[in-house]
Amino acid sequence: MTLHLIKLCVGADDVEDLRSWQAERLAEKRKRKEKPMLAHVTRMVPTRAAEILEGGSLYWVMKGIIRCRQRIVEIEPFVDGEGIKRCRLVLDPEIVLVRRRERRPFQGWRYLDPKDAPEDVKGVDEVDDMPEDMRRELEELGLL
Repeated sequence: MTLHLIKLCVGADDVEDLRSWQAERLAEKRKRKEKPMLAHVTRMVPTRAAEILEGGSLYWVMKGIIRCRQRIVEIEPFVDGEGIKRCRLVLDPEIVLVRRRERRPFQGWRYLDPKDAPEDVKGVDEVDDMPEDMRRELEELGLL
């Protein structure tokens, strides 16, 4: 059974921030002649890695809202230069918008069952361009 991860996206205000940050990282790696791969390094190694690698994604939470996901293509445990065990979550570069869903803050990553994962947004999500307070008010009224 496929399993996902969910993580706070610290430092990114929105999906475009994440896209530009990741594009910069890839450009830096190409410039240094390194393998151009996107990876998020975390301290804990998922014990359910096999289930995640069956098509699981990393769902990004930005400012308290699940906004997008990236497929996890590889999970690489390693030891850093200071001798600390870490884990590299290698991500597909495609960022997929998902139906926005509020999520309270938490530390680290968490497992996310597929039944609890928000659906992908088909086409352009015009709601993303809307001011946050307006969007929330329309959602409360049941119009979004």
